[in-house]
Amino acid sequence: MSIRLGRRQFLMGSSALAAAAAFGSGPAWAQGATLRQFFWGGQARADRTYAVNDLFTAANGAGVDSSFLGWGDYWPKLATETAGGNAPDIVQMDYRYIVEYAKRNAIAPLDEYVGSALKLDGFDEDQLEGGKVDGQLYGISLGANSVAQLVNLAAFEEAGIEPPNRDTTYDDIRAMGEAFQSANVRGGIRVIADGSGSEPMLDNWLRQKGLALYTADGQLGFDADAAIEWFTLWQGFRNDGICVTAEDQALDTNGPLETTMVVMGKSAMMPSNSNQLVAFQTLMTDALTITNYPRIAEGVGGGHYRKPSMFFSVGGSSANKELAAEYLSFFVNDLEAAKVLGVERGIPCIEATREAVAPDLNAADQIALEFVANLGDLLGPLPPPPPAAAGEIDASLLRVLSQEVAFGARSPEDAGQYFVSEAAAILQRAS
Repeated sequence: MSIRLGRRQFLMGSSALAAAAAFGSGPAWAQGATLRQFFWGGQARADRTYAVNDLFTAANGAGVDSSFLGWGDYWPKLATETAGGNAPDIVQMDYRYIVEYAKRNAIAPLDEYVGSALKLDGFDEDQLEGGKVDGQLYGISLGANSVAQLVNLAAFEEAGIEPPNRDTTYDDIRAMGEAFQSANVRGGIRVIADGSGSEPMLDNWLRQKGLALYTADGQLGFDADAAIEWFTLWQGFRNDGICVTAEDQALDTNGPLETTMVVMGKSAMMPSNSNQLVAFQTLMTDALTITNYPRIAEGVGGGHYRKPSMFFSVGGSSANKELAAEYLSFFVNDLEAAKVLGVERGIPCIEATREAVAPDLNAADQIALEFVANLGDLLGPLPPPPPAAAGEIDASLLRVLSQEVAFGARSPEDAGQYFVSEAAAILQRAS
């Protein structure tokens, strides 16, 4: 039986209604139960998630009432619901925030369900480790990915130059930007978005310098000189027309993909993640690809790492923890579910599911898979999970200072010094 929904109903999740159609099937203990699920992403991710939810309902008889928001809107809403004791049963979680949520008991440890409701046989060990906090399992990785640069191939063709590749440096980006200006591509599209407020791009740049965004004990892994150099790099790009203007970058609300610089036609490149290529390509007719972040100098690597793209966790206040654990098990193990999901959330973490999706991958999926599998000398070790205050430092400090420098309210020197001193103060208050 199929149920067609209006857009508003569809955005709230088809699976709860499909559960009604499937009522009466599945295990008796699951009958009538409904899980509430919340995740970030776009419509392409929602379509896949809802389809898997319907498979789960058909197999288990339990409904899934699902909703989603863009990244920037997701976290404030999740924080509000969690603080109010109304957290979803199934929460999409990020490596950046898992420590904070685990230590506040906002998500539940899953160890007691492993081997029973939660089957993890053959699960990649590094991906399991990424979901642990203080030795306990709090998140199930939904796929492996890496940061990546989203590239509009058509724009580079119009500029008459080769697109970036794995050897491209920041100096090369400058040369590419000058070529874009000379060719007046699409009336002034810039070669790259303003990356100065991108935490992953800063992290990658620092790692190439042998530094770190955060140390293993949760302190800053760089000093004011490094922060000043970072803001100065992008100020030069901005002043010389290499990256987008302050006004254009401000249009990116860190929410819907539709507001990003490549999708809006403001730039030909922007920081992204390997698993997001699939979603971005659905929004554009121009051919897209991904490549690594720029090297700081020729032959310098180690800035990238493979990490859990995201997790599913179980809400700490959930009254249906065992059923939620069974859902997580279905999501990562079921072969039909794997075929629906593809690699949109990252490379599957179980060999059998990887084999199941491989024959049906489209061109964008194949690019993402090959990128993550062939990082080579770009690859460095997985850093420790960031401290609980990392989210605040990212949203309330780095992004704000990036815009203040862009609009001329601060100099790179002032921003760099303030960034380090205020970030240290935030970490101290949170400890």
